[in-house]
Amino acid sequence: MDRAVTAKEDLASRRRYAALQGQSFDGDDLTSVCLPQLWFTRCSFHRADLRHATLDGCHFKLCDLRGANLRGASLRGVSLAGCDLTGADLREADLTGARFGQVRTGNPPHGLSNTTGIKLDRAILRDLELDQVIGWPITR
Repeated sequence: MDRAVTAKEDLASRRRYAALQGQSFDGDDLTSVCLPQLWFTRCSFHRADLRHATLDGCHFKLCDLRGANLRGASLRGVSLAGCDLTGADLREADLTGARFGQVRTGNPPHGLSNTTGIKLDRAILRDLELDQVIGWPITR
């Protein structure tokens, strides 16, 4: 009998730059997954477990990452445009060169990334780019 392929195995087996649209990974166990620079559009990772995942160079557009656990994840060079990260856990994550931005979908706040209530303790924020992000917790 063939066993079912898990979401983690499916994502990790995708070719580099593969595009995924409208898929749900809500609550999925994606711990330590290593993704080959995938492009996600309108995908949902609500409360997904992405601890210690390698998401370097991935693109997320209009994605739902509310409450996602990204603790210790590598998000180097990731692009998050118009995504909702409300309450996401990014403690100890590496956000070097990451971009949090917007998608021009109409009048703000539509199309803006939302980072309200995210956790960033001990996260690496080197060369981080922000473009009209709602709720960014860092004030300089």
